[in-house]
Amino acid sequence: MTYSIVGRDATTGELGVAVQSQSFNTGAAVPWAWPGVGAVATQSFTDRRYGWRGLELMAAGTSAEDALAELQAKDELAEFRQVGMMSADGRVSQWTGAHCVPSAGGASGDGWVAQANLVESPRVWKAMGEAFASADGPLALRLLAALDAAEAEGGDWRGRGGAGIVVVPAEGQPWERVVDLRVEEGDTSLVELRRLLDRALGYREANGATGDSAEIARRRGLPALYVRQCALYDAVAGNRPDEAAGILDELEAQDPRWRDFARTVAKLPEMEALARLLTDPETGRPQA
Repeated sequence: MTYSIVGRDATTGELGVAVQSQSFNTGAAVPWAWPGVGAVATQSFTDRRYGWRGLELMAAGTSAEDALAELQAKDELAEFRQVGMMSADGRVSQWTGAHCVPSAGGASGDGWVAQANLVESPRVWKAMGEAFASADGPLALRLLAALDAAEAEGGDWRGRGGAGIVVVPAEGQPWERVVDLRVEEGDTSLVELRRLLDRALGYREANGATGDSAEIARRRGLPALYVRQCALYDAVAGNRPDEAAGILDELEAQDPRWRDFARTVAKLPEMEALARLLTDPETGRPQA
């Protein structure tokens, strides 16, 4: 019993699902996504087979519509289910069984499919689509805007609880994720989910930066220790050995194990510059 939205970013090709419910742990049951294949929201007396098996069928070339029909044909409780499916090309299929708890229904539009049951108002699923379509920014933020819009229309009439969001890249392995977050329960689950998402996007931006990751991490309010690690990587990448050595000495003064950490990281192919920093130029051996 919940509300959810499946969405696609037409520019990046990312696919995602966001969900909110009074139920505990809903973020582990409702959203499913596979890069380059599709995304599924399965809810209302949730049957997770619609998630993983639906993705397997679409991965094998079955359309979202046919995948949903095949799963329904084998489900004795299909009239209790609610499902939204989207293939990687943006085509959707949706089902709201006759026995779903009202208000229950769904809507779809360009790049999205939204569904809800046991909610305060039939405006909920339409409001989600409108908010998604009008929101700017990364797919994850647009999906979260849809959840906020659903809540503004009353959301789950029992109250708030679990929430979750999953976004996958346009291409990749089944286990790859751009965002994978959830809050298990609580009246402020959407507030906490937004905080976590802001954190996740901050880390992603800093990790993907070249040369200015420390400044990005500082601006995004990430932990001070992570900022110093970024500063070390920036100094190494920018060929500023004295600065890098100073930061490493500072970290080592806090805990000697930081040098062991640096030695391990230096073994990565992209961290050859750090390996040179940790090597005695006269002996060619690791520095103490």
